Order: sequence, then structure tokens, then C-alpha cells
Amino acid sequence: MTAQHETAKEPSLIVTREFAARRAESDDVVSTLSIESQAALRQFSIERTVGYGVDYADAVELRARVLDGQDWRSAATALADACLHRVHVAPHVAGGPTRIAYLRRASALLRMSQMMMLSDTAERRAIFAKAAELYAHAAELARDRERVRIATEQGVLAGWLIPAVGAVASAVVIGGVEGWAMDFDSIGEALAARGIDALMLDAPGQGETRLRHGHHLSPHWRQAYGRAIDFLDESAPGRPIGIIGNSMGGSFAMAVAVDDRRIGACCDNGGIIAPWMVPPSIGTFFSKMVAFCGTEDAGQAVESWKSVTPAADGPNAGYPLLIVQGGADPLVSMELAEALLHQAPTGDKQMVVFSDGQHCVYNHQHDRDALIADWLRARLHGPATAVDPR
Repeated sequence: MTAQHETAKEPSLIVTREFAARRAESDDVVSTLSIESQAALRQFSIERTVGYGVDYADAVELRARVLDGQDWRSAATALADACLHRVHVAPHVAGGPTRIAYLRRASALLRMSQMMMLSDTAERRAIFAKAAELYAHAAELARDRERVRIATEQGVLAGWLIPAVGAVASAVVIGGVEGWAMDFDSIGEALAARGIDALMLDAPGQGETRLRHGHHLSPHWRQAYGRAIDFLDESAPGRPIGIIGNSMGGSFAMAVAVDDRRIGACCDNGGIIAPWMVPPSIGTFFSKMVAFCGTEDAGQAVESWKSVTPAADGPNAGYPLLIVQGGADPLVSMELAEALLHQAPTGDKQMVVFSDGQHCVYNHQHDRDALIADWLRARLHGPATAVDPR
């Protein structure tokens, strides 16, 4: 082989993929950005972004682009397009597992792109619809979950069922004001791996239920949750059922558990004792709570939120309860978490605290998911053992 031939081949030996490196996030740099960009960077840490299904490398790149001046929505959308480019341009390279991974990455990025949108515009609905379709395409290829639509008197509930092999129990999993069914699918996957069918539900005011079907939170929300539990109960009569709520969804989960005797165990990961007491001064989060109710009338929205009563008594007051709390949660203080623990009507309760945990313990995602899934499996199917907090 001649030297000339070797040189001619050298360029094909090295292929470089270009990425934006992680940026320093100094106050001086962040202060030059738009108010929306500053809020997005503050609210969606890398850990939280990854917790919603965004790949770590995409989360780093997203923050870098925003720090360089690109707005949050267009930066996330551009990264989603890059993932889809890998699927469509090189199908011979993107085999089944690769296609599934990039479709899910693109879906998560599109969902992230609409997080700072406060109004349910046609553009937002289109973004979320595309994210759901990409997620559905990945589900069809992987054959590991299926789309679910449940009719209720108030409107359609949308969600995703992640079935378990040899299922011994079922569970409803819900998100909060911002993170919804697809965003918390890591918990559903952990449940399914432990023999629990997981219904990842967009409850009233969330996800496709809201943006596609126009079903918002109202004082009648319990009836809709009851239909979701009916769905699981009718699919496997007699099988025990649990419920898991993340962020404000934890408040809903507890309120459902105390009222419905079919709930055999409940986990609250980040809820509060009185959601309706979140003040307007919180800003965009309060605005999102109002939008959750499909209204611009803050007073009307507060009345709907007043019906969420996680510490109330009820016919199923002895349900087993696990509260998962982050010791460094900037939204839900230890004082608020302990108040919820002490005022919960059940005597069968425990709280596990991750000392440096963020809100919903996104920064310990694997350990959090394993804790919740193992505990639920034990309470629904195995011996009622206490959680070992070590």
C-alpha cells in the first residue's frame, strides 16, 4: 500500500459530530437573557429536564444554546429536528432500537419546547400533538406500551398503558401542573419491570387530555379519576390497584386514595396539603394552575383547586401512604412535607427524604423510581413491609 493511498483514505477515518459545550452559567451571562429564558433556565435544571425524558446530551446542548442567546422554544425544537434527521436521513443506520431512541428523544424535546407557553394556542396544541405522535410511533416499534383513551362524563382522558409481563397489580401514574404522562414514563417502566401494569394518565388539565380533548380541571375531577380506575379494574378484575402522583399530582393521588376503596396503596412525590393556597405572586406557576382549569378567571380556578383535599378523611382512610420528599426542594419545604405527612388521615404512612433531592427528586431518578416501584409492589402484592430508607 503506497503512502499516497494511505493519505487518500485518512479523511474517512475521522468523523466529527459538533455539539455546543456546557456553558458557565454566571449571573452576568444569565442576566443578559430574556425574562423567559432566565425563567426557563431557573425552572428546568438539567436534572429535571432529563427527568422528563430529555437525553442528557440534549439537555446540556439546550442550556448552552439558550445561554448563547437562542430562545428556549426554538432551541428545543431545533434539537428535536436533529434527532428526527438521524431517523429519516439514514434509515439503514437507524435500526429499530436507534429509531425508537431518537423518536423518544425528539418527542421529549418537543414537549420541553412548549413548557414556557402559558396559553393553549393552536401552535402549542400542534407542538404537543406532534410530540405525542412521535411517542406513539416509538411505542409501535418497541411494542412496549399502548395509547389509551377513556371516556368520561366530562370528556376524554388520554394516557399510555405500559403493560407488565405476568402482571400482579396495576397502578395509575400522574404528573403535575407541568410534567405529564409521557414525562414520567420512567416510573411506569420501573413499575412494569416489577409486575405492575402502569397507566400513565393525562388527568383533567394535563397533556393530551387538555390540549387535544379540551378536558380541564373542574370540581367534578374525581369522577374522571374514577373512570381511570374503572379502566384498570375492568381490564383485570380483582387485581390490586395503586396510585402515584408527582408534584401537584401527589395531592390529587392522596385525595383519590382516601375516597376510593379500590386503591390499595398511594405514593405522593412532591404534593402539598392545600394546592389552592399557591399565591398569585408565584407568577408563571400560578398562571399555569389557572390554565389547568381552562379559564382566565383566577377566582374560578381557585374554586376548582379547593376541591383537591389530600388530607381529608374518607371511606378508604387507612390506605398505605409513601411520601417521597427532596430535602433541597425549592418548591415544597420540609415543613410543608411534614405537615402533609402528619395530617394525612391514614395511620399507615412513611416519608422517605433524599437529603439533597430537588423537587420530585429528579436528581436521584433511578433510586426514586426503584423506591416507589418496590414499595408499591410490596404493598399491593407482597408483605406489607416498611421501606428501608438507607
